[in-house]
Amino acid sequence: MSGRPNKLAFLSMPAPASYVAGLGRGASGFTTRSDIGPAREGPSAEAIAEAQARRGEEAEVDPDQFQDPDNEYGLFAGTTYEQDDEEADRIYEKVDEAMDARRKARREAQEQLELARHRAERPKIQQQFADLKRGLSAVTDSEWENLPEVGNLTRKKRRREERAFVVPDSILVGDRSRGEYENSLDPAQQQNGGFQTPADGGLSNFLEIGAANETVLGLKLDQASAAASGTATSVDPKGYLTSLDSVAIKSNAEIGDIKRARMLFESLIKSNPKHAPGWIAAATLEEHAGRMVQARKLIMQGTEQCQKSEDIWIEAARLHNNHDAKVILADAVQHVGQSVKIWLTAADLEGDVPAKKRVLRKALEHIPNSVRLWKETVSLETSVSDARTLLSRAVEVIPMSVELWLALARTETPERAKAVLNKARKAIPTSHEIWIAAGRLLEQIAVTDESKSLEQRDKELEMVDKTIEMAVQQLRKHQVLLTREQWLGEAKNCEKQGSTRTCEAIVKATVAMEVEEEDQLATWESDADLAEKEGMIHTAQAIFAYALKVYPDRKDLWERAANLEKAHGTPDDLDRVLSQAVARCPQAENLWLMRAKEKWLLGDVPAAREILERAFVANEASEKIWLAAIKLEAENNELHAARQILERAREISNTERIWMKSAVFERQHGQVDEALNILATAIKKFPRFSKLYMIQAQIYQSRKDLSAARAALTAGCKACPKEPALWILASRLEESDNRSIKSRALLEKARQSNPKNEILWAEAISVEERSNAPVQAKAMLSRALQECPTSGLLWRMQIMSEPRPTRKTRATDAMKKTESHPTIINTVARLFWAERKIEKARQWFERAVNAAVSQRIDDGDLWGWWLKFEREHGTEEHRDVVRASCVKEDPHHGMVWPSVAKDLANVGKSTLKILELVANSLQ
Repeated sequence: MSGRPNKLAFLSMPAPASYVAGLGRGASGFTTRSDIGPAREGPSAEAIAEAQARRGEEAEVDPDQFQDPDNEYGLFAGTTYEQDDEEADRIYEKVDEAMDARRKARREAQEQLELARHRAERPKIQQQFADLKRGLSAVTDSEWENLPEVGNLTRKKRRREERAFVVPDSILVGDRSRGEYENSLDPAQQQNGGFQTPADGGLSNFLEIGAANETVLGLKLDQASAAASGTATSVDPKGYLTSLDSVAIKSNAEIGDIKRARMLFESLIKSNPKHAPGWIAAATLEEHAGRMVQARKLIMQGTEQCQKSEDIWIEAARLHNNHDAKVILADAVQHVGQSVKIWLTAADLEGDVPAKKRVLRKALEHIPNSVRLWKETVSLETSVSDARTLLSRAVEVIPMSVELWLALARTETPERAKAVLNKARKAIPTSHEIWIAAGRLLEQIAVTDESKSLEQRDKELEMVDKTIEMAVQQLRKHQVLLTREQWLGEAKNCEKQGSTRTCEAIVKATVAMEVEEEDQLATWESDADLAEKEGMIHTAQAIFAYALKVYPDRKDLWERAANLEKAHGTPDDLDRVLSQAVARCPQAENLWLMRAKEKWLLGDVPAAREILERAFVANEASEKIWLAAIKLEAENNELHAARQILERAREISNTERIWMKSAVFERQHGQVDEALNILATAIKKFPRFSKLYMIQAQIYQSRKDLSAARAALTAGCKACPKEPALWILASRLEESDNRSIKSRALLEKARQSNPKNEILWAEAISVEERSNAPVQAKAMLSRALQECPTSGLLWRMQIMSEPRPTRKTRATDAMKKTESHPTIINTVARLFWAERKIEKARQWFERAVNAAVSQRIDDGDLWGWWLKFEREHGTEEHRDVVRASCVKEDPHHGMVWPSVAKDLANVGKSTLKILELVANSLQ
């Protein structure tokens, strides 16, 4: 025993310095105040470090020693962040940015290269199947229907779908009728008056059972009557069950909501029984729940509590049948006799007109000053004399009602209506409606009487103007100040009602109100534009007429007034405005030309000549008038007169365009030598006018004299190096002579003289395409887009050069780059056309034309493409829309339009015929 080691010897040994009882099994131990005694200071940092060194433990690392140098504290906590510190930080940031930028270009280039390699190695599935998807357009309906259905080829067990069966109607009907009372009798029971069943020996109180059945049946019948008609008091016993089928079955949630609302309304009417809306809401709730008896009971209790509320009486009448509603409203009149709504409701309950009249006249005895009651009473009268009598009494009782005075005036003859309106003006001097009605009456008297002479009629119409002027003065005198907008609104109302002269009088008297002198013209123009947009043409004409009286020398104002008459007026009105315009502004060439053109379009050629002769007197050296006179004579085959006018024009006006028109005139009529002589003289006089060289070269080219044509174009390019058309003609001349290298060199030189010119770039690309060099054309197109990134013409060429699958993507880029250029919109329409999306294509063709008009881009090719599309897919109505739009805009430019319009074979043809030829030429 003594030789064995003692296992409990450790109990007598001292514990280690860091020993904590139970720490090995997870217990942390605890101490109490009695264990540690009074509070004392803990060991110092030196003692802790010495103990750790004795036990061989490492010192704890201070986490703050590796702090962020930008967040300084400790040693630098007391220092101040000064300006030089900020500058040093800024310099280091710039150095970091510069180092990053130096590597950025190389990094991005590497990323782009890797991305391109990845897309080349692994293209999208959409691109791989693009050709197959295009092939689907050739699949017929029968082939599509014969495609086999896709089966389950995975060999995996699929989850069995749960099958659902429709519940028979018998179960639904039986479940719905479960728990209901049987409340109908078969014919045998009705005949015998009860049940013929033997007693089972038990005793029953049949009187009580019968009374209970009668009560239940009465409640059910009341509910059924309410659901079926709302006001009926009798129910057909045979159709009772059928009517029950139409009753909506409410869910448990709806029933719960109704119960909660019922409790709420009960609390409301108990706490505040004099609150009429609470009673109405409670009754409406019961009506919604199908408890009409309870609803009527509640509303009648409400009428007892709120006898002065008209709404609760009207609601009570609505919830009852017609007979009871009359009784209720008769009781309501005793308490609320001054309520117009109650009297009108009572009148509506009457079935025949005499009864309604009796009710309304009784109402007028109680409320004689109600305008609404008088109007309702008058509306029931079929005789004009009876209505006049009632209105006469009404204006005596209510002299301040404008409506009644105006209604009385409408029932009188024109002469007596004047007296009525005079009385109305005296009774209500602050009403502008009465003054306007007086003006309309004067206009009606002047216009309807055909026996009056024109002078007498004009004098009476002048009284309309004086009446409105007096109205403005009198209203201002009585402190009634209407704004300009209100007066213009009244003018538009008069125009809507057909009183155009009253409308003009209001505009004359009030359009200058509240407008500063420097803002008058702009304000009146905006007012006229707004009136025209609203369709108030007479108002707009009156505004322009007044503005022209204030500014009679404004040519632009006369042109706007003439355009308004041209768009909405008659030819006589337009000629009247233009005659006044040329009299006021004799130096306005456009007004003379507009008047002469209108006469010419009407077929009055002598009148057009006379107007141009008067225009020559006022504008002897006017180039436009000379050219208009030449065109008038040439279009009417007066060639001799046209030549004489050209000779005089070259002597008097002596402008470059007149010389050019002279050469063109002689060329069109076969006098080529005379045209060349005129051109030679003109080039000496005007060496900087490029069109002279073009016409000269075209004449030589038509004669097959290419050397002379080349010399003319070379001289033109030297004299006018900034004219792209000259360079293009020279290039095409060389190309036609099989000298493509010379053609390219000329275009290169032209681009140097005219940088960023899209037409020159487009011609250079076309040269490459006509030379069967698609690679060079594509490279040229890329260079062109770099120099002209917003060119609609170049982007159109880029789109059409792409493969079909990528054209839409390229078109989207083009729309963004060119900001929806009309040419790009037209190209998108052509893409939809190619995909057989007819309606979309039609919409985009129309959008292209509208965009060109709004952006003021003259491109006749847009209408040509649209007409070509409608020829293939549209009706004659669609084609007429295109033609009308083109004639209205009258285009003169484009890539194809000028070459067709200036062809000698098409001289003198109208815009409509040129459009047809352009549509034929487009490819």
